[in-house]
Amino acid sequence: MCNTDFNAKIFTDILKEELVPAMGCTEPIALAYAGAKAREVLGEIPEKVIVEASGSIIKNVKSVIVPNTGNLKGIPAAVSAGIVAGNADKKLEVLSDINDSEIKEIADFLSSAEIEVKHLKSDFNFDIILTAFKQESYTKIRIANAHTNIVLVEKNGEKLLENKVRCESDEGFTDRSILSGEKIWQYITTVDIEEIKPTIKRQIEYNTAIANEGLKGDYGASIGKVILNAYGDNVRDRAKAMAAAGSDARMNGCELPVIINSGSGNQGITCSLPVVEYAKELNSTTEKLYRALALSNLIAIHIKSGIGRLSAYCGAVSAGAAAGAGIAYLYTEDYSTVMHTVVNALSIVSGIICDGAKASCAAKIASSVDAGILGFDMYRQGREFVSGDGIVAKGFEANVKNIGRLGKTGMKTTDAEILNMMLDTEN
Repeated sequence: MCNTDFNAKIFTDILKEELVPAMGCTEPIALAYAGAKAREVLGEIPEKVIVEASGSIIKNVKSVIVPNTGNLKGIPAAVSAGIVAGNADKKLEVLSDINDSEIKEIADFLSSAEIEVKHLKSDFNFDIILTAFKQESYTKIRIANAHTNIVLVEKNGEKLLENKVRCESDEGFTDRSILSGEKIWQYITTVDIEEIKPTIKRQIEYNTAIANEGLKGDYGASIGKVILNAYGDNVRDRAKAMAAAGSDARMNGCELPVIINSGSGNQGITCSLPVVEYAKELNSTTEKLYRALALSNLIAIHIKSGIGRLSAYCGAVSAGAAAGAGIAYLYTEDYSTVMHTVVNALSIVSGIICDGAKASCAAKIASSVDAGILGFDMYRQGREFVSGDGIVAKGFEANVKNIGRLGKTGMKTTDAEILNMMLDTEN
């Protein structure tokens, strides 16, 4: 079934690790998780909290609503929610069980407790250090490189847990370096569907539900509804609208969970829902849809692994290109078409910046999905961007490497300037 150097289980494990539920934007949820863990270790509600956060965390929390808080925004709100009413055992669904009385308690704590936020100058784009104090006692929690990757738990000078963080790959997950276009293709064309069915089925169900809510409700700028009202109901626009509507809802207070990809709900929505819409249009079998979604998810993870969890490079771009790959698979089941679709798509929209989580993410998602579809339409009409066209290189892996270099290294200064602009801008 597979070559001797190919271990399909690793790819299944990667999908299981990455495609997990989260309620709310994952950066404020990571802060809430740190808060809940700090309260748990401290054993009581603190009276003072110091939150040190890397720039990318500050950027991604500033403008997004924290779920189950009565529409509160910002780092103090996220931390307060976790401390007062969070359930650390539920990780990225840490705020899912909050009731109305606890929402008032969160607001009371937010107004009465001393909460200090500091910009953490860290070597890691994803870095949170939360220290909670109660009289003479304190607890310190550090999360680095991934949303639930606790690397330090300290109480009153005693280190209860300490994992050294040496590089951004220290995130507690299966090694992503095994990923490549060829191995992903080998996996998705040969894997027993029953192995991935629970993971993929849950992604379809959760992400479809929040997209439908986004189309029904009045969330943010309602980009999903704008697309359908302005352009009609063809499959291309439905694909963009569903992905955008999911983001409309989750960026603006919807309390439904999503299945994430690469630590991001927006990316999980983007690389799944367009593929689902095209599968409906084509009357694809369930098996073919599941294989297409496994492909899309793994391509997105592969591209993002080189960029890192957070950067100035918009994650919707890689997810939109991956959605194009899944759509190409539904039509052709052809390796060359799928890989060229991704290269074409990345060539079109790799200039989109990440300026934090907020309503406009939905529009960026729509543009990225459109690029993924255009990338496919180009290649099946015999058109493509070739090596030497800007940052385009020869071969799929060379392009993935270039995008990683652009997002991780090339845009470091851009990321700092984006944060400065955001902090200088009044809400």
